[in-house]
Amino acid sequence: MAVDIRVEPLGDREYLVRVADGPVEAATQVRVTDGVLERPGLAGGDEERIVRETVAFLVARQPVIDIPPMIDLDDLADAYGDAYLDDLARRVARA
Repeated sequence: MAVDIRVEPLGDREYLVRVADGPVEAATQVRVTDGVLERPGLAGGDEERIVRETVAFLVARQPVIDIPPMIDLDDLADAYGDAYLDDLARRVARA
């Protein structure tokens, strides 16, 4: 079964994301940052798509229940480095 990721804009570059993997559900608030948006392959990209692909990146690496309640894209980039940023650019390019 595919993971369902729903993104809802909250304004001011923040998004509420609801994730469901079968009966397991989680919600997180994601803050989009200039540091990530200015990266090659992401500049001028669709913020909602970047948020969705960011959560998909996390879901591929950890259970849905372990998704943190708040995600700042700069913090994620610091934690995962190029693995996150390169994967995100590839995911967004597949649009």
